[in-house]
Parts: sequence; structure tokens; C-alpha cells
Amino acid sequence: MNYLKIYSLNLYSYVLFAIYSAVCIPLLVLFVAFMSIFLGRRRTMKLYRRAIAWWSRGILLLPFPFVKVRYENNSGDTTGEPYIFVCNHRSFSDGFLMAVLPVEGVQVVNIWPFRIPVIGFFARKSGYLNIRMMQTEEFFDKAAELLRDNVSIIFFPEGTRSGSRKMGNFHSSAFRLALKSQAPIVPLCISGSENIPPKGSLLLRPGTIRIRRLRAITWSEYNGWSVVTLKNRVREIIGNELALMEQGA
Repeated sequence: MNYLKIYSLNLYSYVLFAIYSAVCIPLLVLFVAFMSIFLGRRRTMKLYRRAIAWWSRGILLLPFPFVKVRYENNSGDTTGEPYIFVCNHRSFSDGFLMAVLPVEGVQVVNIWPFRIPVIGFFARKSGYLNIRMMQTEEFFDKAAELLRDNVSIIFFPEGTRSGSRKMGNFHSSAFRLALKSQAPIVPLCISGSENIPPKGSLLLRPGTIRIRRLRAITWSEYNGWSVVTLKNRVREIIGNELALMEQGA
């Protein structure tokens, strides 16, 4: 392993990240604050979600060409928004990768993103759902309201990043919401992020991250399934596709 190359990549990336964020974040906040004078609450929320996506897309470009991100849309979907996206979770960077999705969406996150000054600010303003700090019914009510407003919801149902190619067990919240809302479920496969950066480290390594969007599972298909059946079926679909991706398919 070429440690000089890795440390050079990290110095380069994090210096650019600091400069980029110092310039971009104040500009985005001022822009959204100014536009909110003319927009209603719903359109302001949408603009905040776009702003966090714009910032995140820039972050994905910073370590290029050492780290490359490829979004592959294999869905062929014609169902239309909103969707419930279900993703495997290998790295801290996975949340930023969701900026590649061409939808208005919010993520279901743990407590820690809300505690990070910049990320927490945008997460709160964008209406991200903190599943650990909400009562169950409150969570499902807010999630259902977002779906009615045509906002997609992004889940990492493992709950914590695996840090490897081994996928953990799925929690049930995404699938309970699907059965309540009848929204289409989109499996999303993330390959290559497990070392960008590794779990427990902020040290980036060179590589290619692939995000592959699969065909939506519609209500007409999963109607009548139990939560467990739906959860296991989606996990199986993601696992099978990841195996193909890591064989080079």
C-alpha cells in the first residue's frame, strides 16, 4: 500500500474541503435565506434540500480523480415520485452519496449527524428524520406527510455502517412505512465505499464508488406481504446485486 499516495490524497482532499465549505456554505445559507422572503415554507424546504444536495455533489468531486463516484440508474422506473429508497451502508461517506439521486429527498439518520455543526444545520433545515429522537407514531406521521408532499425518503436500514462488504441485518422501519404508505420501494446498492473512508477512520483511500439504482418494487407487488417478508426480499435483492457489482458486472 502506497501510504505517501494516501496521505497526499487526504491532505489534498481535506484542504479543498475546508476551502470549499468555507465559501460554499455561507453563500448557500444566504441564498436560501434571501429566497425564503419570496417563497412559502414548502418551497423553502425544497430549496434547503437542493442546497444540501449541491454542497454534497461538490464534496464528491473534491478527491477526483483519486476517488471516483459512478451513479448507475438501472431502474427503468416510470412510477414517478415519491419513493422509499433502501440502501446498504458501508461508510460515513454514504450519506453524501445520496446527492446523486435526482429527487427531492430526506434521509432517516441517527443522532450524530445533528450534532455536527454544518451537517446538523442543513439536516434540521431540510427536515431530515432523526429516528432515535422521535416517538414511533410521530416518525411515521412525519414520514407519511413528506411522502404526500412528493418528498422521497432515504433509509439505511442496517442502522450503522458495516465497514466491510458484509451486509448487516435490516431494521423494519422502512418496510413498515412502505406498508402504511403504499409508496414504491427502490433498492439502492453502494459498492466500493467501505474504505472511503474505512469505519472508525477519516483516512480516504483511492478507489471507485458505484451507486446502482434498481427497479422499484411497487405496491401491486408487495401488497399482502408481511413486514418480515418485504424486508428480507429487499435485503436479498440488494445482496444479490452487490455480489454482481463486485464481480465487475
